[in-house]
Amino acid sequence: MASLIIHDRSGKQVGTYQIEPADLAPRISRRLLHQAVVAYQANDRQGTFRSKSRADVRGSTKKMYRQKGTGNARAGSRRSGVRRGGGHIFAKRPRDFSQTLPRKAARAATRMALATKIRDEQIVLIDQLQFDAPATKQMAAIVKALKCNAASLLVTTEKYDVGVYKSARNIAGVTVSPVADLNALSVTKSRLLLMTPAVLDALKAASKRDKNDSGDKPKQTKKPSKKS
Repeated sequence: MASLIIHDRSGKQVGTYQIEPADLAPRISRRLLHQAVVAYQANDRQGTFRSKSRADVRGSTKKMYRQKGTGNARAGSRRSGVRRGGGHIFAKRPRDFSQTLPRKAARAATRMALATKIRDEQIVLIDQLQFDAPATKQMAAIVKALKCNAASLLVTTEKYDVGVYKSARNIAGVTVSPVADLNALSVTKSRLLLMTPAVLDALKAASKRDKNDSGDKPKQTKKPSKKS
């Protein structure tokens, strides 16, 4: 059982939160985590690159000089890839790098990543995080008071919060994401996670709901037919 300390905006301890990593993920599969992270990274690639082959460059296709008798190496046309101004031998073409991942596998990978953060004590809890108006100075003070000024910090809100987003978007290394938009890549690439106890409650409820949905349904047995 992990005991997470709940802080206020000034960094003082105001309570504790008890949670078990198994509440989010009964087991942690490094293979599934790696597969999910690679899939998300591949989906971020644009694949819009292109280079010219020997068929795309300008120039004559005539053989430059005869094959033998000149003392020079054998040569084809000026479009050859071994010559300056020629086309690329293995020209790049636009391609789609996207990978598909089953929905249940993606959700399981996200829960595993969160369970890993809980196990490694990389989650910081704050009692409440709300702003009536954008206040970057106050948000920076909160990050400093909670000692979350690491290389990367992911602020997780229970739902989309405009005030929190606009208050943190100009702070270097800080990103904001609602709990519904979390994925294995965003969780693993962040050094620390800042959230409220309500976010953990929502994660536990979603994990419990997913476990119930994925439960084995009892098989229906056919009734014996009546013989006439």
